Amino acid sequence: MDPLAGPVWNGWGQNAANGRYQDATAAGLTSAQVPRLKLKWAFGFPGDIQAMAQATLAGGRVFVGSIGGNVYSLSASTGCVHWFFQAETSVRSAVSIGRIPVDGRPTYAAFFGDARGNAYGLEAATGRLLWKTRVESFPSARITGSPVFHDGRLYVPVASSEEGVGSLPDYECCRFRGSIVALDGATGRQIWKTYTISDEPKPTRKNRVGTQLWGPSGAPIWSSPAVDVKRNALYVTTGDNYSDPATGTSDAFMAMDLDSGKILWVRQTTADDAYVSACRLPDKTNCPEAKGPDFDFAASPILVSLPDGRRALVAGQKSGVVHALDPDRNGEVLWQVRLSEGGTMGGIQWGSAVDGRNIYVALSDLGRVMLPFSQFTDADPRRGGGMFALRLESGERVWYTPPTPCANRPRCSPAQSAAVSAIPGVAFSGSYDGHLRAYSTTDGRVLWEFDTVRTYETVNGVAARGGSLDGPGPAIGGGMLYVSSGYTVGGGMSGNVLLAFSVDGE
Repeated sequence: MDPLAGPVWNGWGQNAANGRYQDATAAGLTSAQVPRLKLKWAFGFPGDIQAMAQATLAGGRVFVGSIGGNVYSLSASTGCVHWFFQAETSVRSAVSIGRIPVDGRPTYAAFFGDARGNAYGLEAATGRLLWKTRVESFPSARITGSPVFHDGRLYVPVASSEEGVGSLPDYECCRFRGSIVALDGATGRQIWKTYTISDEPKPTRKNRVGTQLWGPSGAPIWSSPAVDVKRNALYVTTGDNYSDPATGTSDAFMAMDLDSGKILWVRQTTADDAYVSACRLPDKTNCPEAKGPDFDFAASPILVSLPDGRRALVAGQKSGVVHALDPDRNGEVLWQVRLSEGGTMGGIQWGSAVDGRNIYVALSDLGRVMLPFSQFTDADPRRGGGMFALRLESGERVWYTPPTPCANRPRCSPAQSAAVSAIPGVAFSGSYDGHLRAYSTTDGRVLWEFDTVRTYETVNGVAARGGSLDGPGPAIGGGMLYVSSGYTVGGGMSGNVLLAFSVDGE
């Protein structure tokens, strides 16, 4: 098969620029047809309580990972299984499709990463394992952002869960450093590896219970990189530091040379952000002295051409600020617009979409409230959410649509943390309340919505239910839309289903 011959939503951002936009021809779906979208099929992930991976569409198939570690190749039209592959552990990165040589013949491969720092290359047609490479041996390393394939190489972003385990008083926090690893797409051989923090961690001080602490650490890469062919550069966004001392590469845009991994420039947007989960807990033993605001970038950088001929690199941050930089002037700031105060679960979380004129930004600002007569918290049904359109050239607000009030259900929030996806005339945004909504890109009106929180009869006979929408956004192509439902991080509603929509369900 030739997976790139038909309508394609490849990897996280649809293409290597991460625009999360599908043009009219490939989308096969117009703004006038969107109100007629109906469920065509549902696929259940057996035994899972979350559906955290975004679908990839290529060659008439849907490729999607799962928390259970299975990666599936499904019929795009029916949801029937072509093949599945069991990875070592959970897979939440989107699958990227690329052509490589195998035994002297061109072969299309499916690339992804797992929650133990492994990257994989499979034969896309059959699911046969071609190679598997451990790109990071640190115990809590994970691949959350989707690898990007370009010109025979696979660029793999590396993050970790040490921000969480580093909160334990007897844990020697912290020694993980974020990185990008470039692999040969045909063999999985490492070509180069660039850490986001150049200095290796060293002993710093001991905490109040006598545990040795280390630093610098952190600056993970949670998201998918963007490729700039013109400048032969790779762009990433980074998260916060985990321990003292804070570095100049956390909460930053970074540019690297595609061939060598050499860092070309860095633009930090929030300084002195050293943070672990202990900073918001009663026992703050391992909280860094800097005690930053936890303003990671979870959103991918988007490379876009502006109407006036310039180019911009844009991304939203958990600080609630959307940033636009000039990639042709070493990351010089073009504009910055604040949409909210931000927070640990606030601001802009998993990403935006662009259509060449505007950027469409969903706001998280997920809040928490104490449950009555309990030490536990629940999602605040009155806080969070909202949809913005900003002019790409200036950051000027085009329109704003307030969040829809939350339904009367447990663990419900109007927060819109999931990545946005767009087609001509429409931007799609999922919410913590379980609704997927379609917004007019002209004025922000809600054109269509679907409540995914229900049980489903699935094509594979697996008991399945929808829940909160967070993390992945919809993949769109060939007249269909695919979205995963179920996300419990931050207290959301569980679910284990991939939903496929088409016009009138046909």
